[in-house]
Amino acid sequence: MADLAALRDRLRALDRVVVAFSGGADSAFLAWVAHDTLGPDRARAVTAVSPSLAGDELDDCAALAAEWGLAWTTVETAELDRDDYRRNDGDRCYHCKTELLDALVPIAAGAAVALGVNVDDLGDHRPGQRAAAERGAVFPLVDAGFSKDAVRAASRELGLRTWDKPAAACLASRVPYGTAVTVSVLSSIERAEAALRRLGFRQLRVRHYGDVARVELEVGDLPRALERRSEVVAAVRAAGYRYVTLDLEGFRTGNLNDALGTGAARGATPPAAAGPPGAEGAHGPSGSSG
Repeated sequence: MADLAALRDRLRALDRVVVAFSGGADSAFLAWVAHDTLGPDRARAVTAVSPSLAGDELDDCAALAAEWGLAWTTVETAELDRDDYRRNDGDRCYHCKTELLDALVPIAAGAAVALGVNVDDLGDHRPGQRAAAERGAVFPLVDAGFSKDAVRAASRELGLRTWDKPAAACLASRVPYGTAVTVSVLSSIERAEAALRRLGFRQLRVRHYGDVARVELEVGDLPRALERRSEVVAAVRAAGYRYVTLDLEGFRTGNLNDALGTGAARGATPPAAAGPPGAEGAHGPSGSSG
């Protein structure tokens, strides 16, 4: 069972931490609690910057750091220089997290490197967690029993605007295994998703299949997408795709893992119980499978 006091105790035991901060709900919650518990001299948030991180996500990291007074820096990572990463087999995330930890450990200078992995992540296909653990990273949210829902609920209670932020993952998670990851591919995905968000779609993925884009939206958004079909098609084509398809199963995280036989795909709509304060009704460093 999730316990905020236990999370604070775990962070105090670590004494000094560097949080891999992607701006998603999990890493944002961990970064805020670490800062609130340890202070800026003993808690830092670091965002890894590469073509696999959407520009909008980087901008939000900067905005959150300013709003919350985090000790925040960025570091450039070069996962695309790794042949094993570009090849994009089932262990792509392992090579991504290896690059991340290679970049963060020197910055940490003896402090613990903490990732925003929650207990729900443990059952998914996430080889990045193995790479992180092999290099000594810690998972404080797991230690304190936090699930994704618990992170969102606690974030809401603390007044953090990230409580209902749509699930995010690195842009490479949109590329089917076996298709090479390149800067051009990541750029097309980023531009297509940004264009769809400008149309008002909040939770989405654009899966890359060469000149075909498979668009995943929340099931409740499918009628609106059809009503605005011409705008959706134009937005995605402007990013370089020739064909635009709409996935009738709707948005679900990790569905490309089905090709690996993991059965990890699942919906990621925030829980109805986690409404905003006063309301009723919620690259990647955690190794999210997207």
